[in-house]
Amino acid sequence: VFMGANTYIGNAPNFMVKSICEHRKIRMPSFFGYMLYSGGILLPLFFVYTFLFLR
Repeated sequence: VFMGANTYIGNAPNFMVKSICEHRKIRMPSFFGYMLYSGGILLPLFFVYTFLFLR
């Protein structure tokens, strides 16, 4: 019960940014577009960190 309320509180900033961007007509990436963008940055970093610290 308590953690369900936290998910609503945690989503409030996301919805605020989304509504501001929609109001200003700024195009936001879709979920899969964001996954491709973030994966292209984070996956190489994860491999580098794994190689450096977990050999």
